[in-house]
Amino acid sequence: MKKKILVDLSILKHINCGLGQVALNYGKYFEQHYSAGENYDLYLLVPPKMIGAFGTEVNYISSTWWRKHFPFLIPKFDVWHSIHQLSRFRPVYSETKVVLTIHDFNFLYEKGQEKSQKYLKKIQRKIDRADKVICISNFSKAETERFANLRNKKVEVIYNGVEYFDSSNAKQPDFVLRGKPFFFSIGQIKRKKNFHVLLPLMKEFPDYELYLAGKSGTTYGEEIRATIESENITNVHLVGQITNGERIWLYKNCVALLFPSLFEGFGLPVIEAMYFGKPVFTTEKTSLKEIGGGLTYIWDNFEVNYMKEVLEKNMAEFQLSPMNAQRNIDYAKSFSYEKHMAKYMKIYTQFSK
Repeated sequence: MKKKILVDLSILKHINCGLGQVALNYGKYFEQHYSAGENYDLYLLVPPKMIGAFGTEVNYISSTWWRKHFPFLIPKFDVWHSIHQLSRFRPVYSETKVVLTIHDFNFLYEKGQEKSQKYLKKIQRKIDRADKVICISNFSKAETERFANLRNKKVEVIYNGVEYFDSSNAKQPDFVLRGKPFFFSIGQIKRKKNFHVLLPLMKEFPDYELYLAGKSGTTYGEEIRATIESENITNVHLVGQITNGERIWLYKNCVALLFPSLFEGFGLPVIEAMYFGKPVFTTEKTSLKEIGGGLTYIWDNFEVNYMKEVLEKNMAEFQLSPMNAQRNIDYAKSFSYEKHMAKYMKIYTQFSK
């Protein structure tokens, strides 16, 4: 009898967030590489609207509310992979081997004491249940070892993959001012992303535009809008959520990625920008220096004149040789989903024997 493997992609409910994009790329990978003739049956736990989204070879289970509240109604699986640490779904059968991927403990820095402890207890329960714990960076591993009780379980690091970007799908957004060079950044407009430090910086670059993409209906987003208006900063644009084609075009055509984030378990935009051969300006906070691999330009403080100097000096240096762009491209392509999934498939296979 074939073994049954379930991969929890229920986070596709929030498809435009970072985890949602990771789940989307898992689905695309399985659509391209899995066939029903394999020696195991693959099931994807997805929102009802995503049933069938990844072809007809995989099997689907809908992540409906009743499966969350009545998990014993979910069929029995040999292997269950939770692709992030806060999924609301879980296996109930003790025989099921659980693979748990931990991304970050950012909530401990962002949330209040009560909510932080609630999340921490939930992750601890998942770690207690897990047969294999994976982290997405060495930083994430260190945080896990610091804040959780692993009960002598060894943690493996498997870096996130970066998707293959087809430039033929690029679509210029309507909001782009034609003929003007621009910087790009992307992420939910939350305080941890630290985007506000870019506002005074952009005053020093009046000939450039900055497009900030991501869900912006937040308190922090409103604060940024208010600052833009009150200080008459005309070259910074909060453009909201964008399509994949628009994202490709913006990466392909920007001068550089500006990513001053303070909290990242991985920092996928760093690798995505490198995929297009772009220079990346970021911080040494949390995982970002590790993931940048020594190829990013680092702001170690956010004083505007210092940030301007780092940006001007290194943009000029980067543009001196096309080898700099190729170096970034080669590095980014080492984060392929083929390499990423090969490591997980090895784990699935070991547990499903």
